[in-house]
Amino acid sequence: MRAVSLIERAPWALLVLALALTVPWLGSRFYVFLATEIAILALLATSLNLLLGTTGLVSFGHAAYFAIGAYTCAILMKVHGVPFGLAFLAAGLMAAFFALIFGFFCVRLTKIYFAMLTLAFAQIVWAVCFKWNAVTGGEQGMSNVPYPDLDWMAIIPGVGDMRIVSKYYLLTLVLVAIGLFALRRIVNSPFGRMLETIRENPERARFIGINVRHHQMAAFVLAGFFAGFAGALFGLFNRGVFPDFAYWSKSAEVLIMVILGGMTRFWGPAMGALALILLNQQITSHTQYWPLVLGSILLVLLFAFPGGIVGTLGVGLERLRSRFHA
Repeated sequence: MRAVSLIERAPWALLVLALALTVPWLGSRFYVFLATEIAILALLATSLNLLLGTTGLVSFGHAAYFAIGAYTCAILMKVHGVPFGLAFLAAGLMAAFFALIFGFFCVRLTKIYFAMLTLAFAQIVWAVCFKWNAVTGGEQGMSNVPYPDLDWMAIIPGVGDMRIVSKYYLLTLVLVAIGLFALRRIVNSPFGRMLETIRENPERARFIGINVRHHQMAAFVLAGFFAGFAGALFGLFNRGVFPDFAYWSKSAEVLIMVILGGMTRFWGPAMGALALILLNQQITSHTQYWPLVLGSILLVLLFAFPGGIVGTLGVGLERLRSRFHA
């Protein structure tokens, strides 16, 4: 029982963050790129889970806010020379603004109608990005998006001589950690508890005086806000922003991450992002039929771990603790 208690009480989030901070010193440039992608998509997947796992709203168009944030930050920095801090904040606010507009129509509907309407709005965003050549670059997107000025990081011991990609990784890691911390506080707050009540039984929530539509709307806007942050970070990391960021397949990819990791646990989406990206990297390096192989593996994982990877680990710990008590 003592061993199980130590496992449960360990500050896993801080330990993972400390381990992630060592990647630039221990890994090659490839692993720095890989870790940056995982961190950004972990934030994106966790923002979606505020809708899916916490509020019970299935969104098929979450990539729209990811793309809006990416384009906003890229346009402000590349075209208008806005500093990264302001462009990054504007990306989240712009994504939240469009989430407010789209959510006004989406939360009026329920279940499959809500999901299909989110997909429709995402496709509208994709079409605008694809056709608005004067602003978004159209089909070609926006390339050569500059990295932010990171010369100030030279004051940190051991960081001054790093490559720009490693410095950007450390910046991304800190911003993602702040975003995840904020999302966790939201989920564990009284507001988050109300969202869970709405997920379990919206009729009962309405009966006890909770304004269901207003709470769903707030969750929708917050999810878009953090997705915009993830998009801004990814656009700079990718050194370019393209219409595919808003395409339906991107929304499906993030949805798979949430389900694979476990939408009933806060850290499930982040684990799902890690698992999906690593699987994709390994499979694509060995076969050209990677979509077939990846799809087959995902089917096996989803059937083997119906509660997701983190959910299954949690159940395993509960059973282990029960055996120790027995």
